[in-house]
Amino acid sequence: MAQNVPVRCPACRREQVYAPPVYPCACGAPVVAPLRRGAPAEPVTHRTWLDDWVTVRCGACGRRDRWPRPELGCACGTVLRIPVEGDPAPSHDASPDSAVPGDVTWPGPAHPRTAGGPDPAGATRPGPAHIPLPPTAPVPRPAFQPVAIRTARDAVTAVALYLRWLGYRDVRRADQRPSSGIGLAARGVVAQVEPSVRPATLRDVECLWLTGMTESAVCVYFSLAGYDEDARTRADELDVPLFVLDLAGVPQPVNNPADELIAAGA
Repeated sequence: MAQNVPVRCPACRREQVYAPPVYPCACGAPVVAPLRRGAPAEPVTHRTWLDDWVTVRCGACGRRDRWPRPELGCACGTVLRIPVEGDPAPSHDASPDSAVPGDVTWPGPAHPRTAGGPDPAGATRPGPAHIPLPPTAPVPRPAFQPVAIRTARDAVTAVALYLRWLGYRDVRRADQRPSSGIGLAARGVVAQVEPSVRPATLRDVECLWLTGMTESAVCVYFSLAGYDEDARTRADELDVPLFVLDLAGVPQPVNNPADELIAAGA
């Protein structure tokens, strides 16, 4: 694991010690971005969505995932971007449609009789119309590791991590900008994050639902200040999962669709 590194602010020349954040890999192992020792920190003067993320490889399972790029806020007001070792390329997670189930082992001899064929005694034995596969238990998810919310960007980061924890991959900024808040998207889901102190309204929920219908995707709403009563009622009617973000960065479900989403995952 990476250790704390000294960081000097190029604006005020103040030196601080930076402790890189630890994120949970899907395998449960902790992941830390490998910092480039001795490289100067760069002040953030312009932000893009891609620049805010970095691909890090898990040392335990080898998986490559996108995590928030290491940053440090100096007391002088400058935001510093901490250099990371290497130039990692974006991760390419396998599509769910490309998964191929494992071979089914036929119980008994290496060369079984064809269903409906003759047995050794010469009698014809009808084969079963359907051979059910044994049930498989869902793989339990590791505990969610939250990110404390201090800014609107922290709220977006917390929701992106939560969607990934639910099983959605390649979370990105949504192509269609919502009327309020910030939109996120991944394969099979669209999410809206409202990081302001304004409760989400009925119109907000309905607009998100229409976006989900257009994209043929599940729609999920995350709000820092909660929801109006009519917004919650309408979300229940439309089966829109609603979550409230606490300052610890843990989304709390506020209706039954949200509970069902947590139980089922992606």
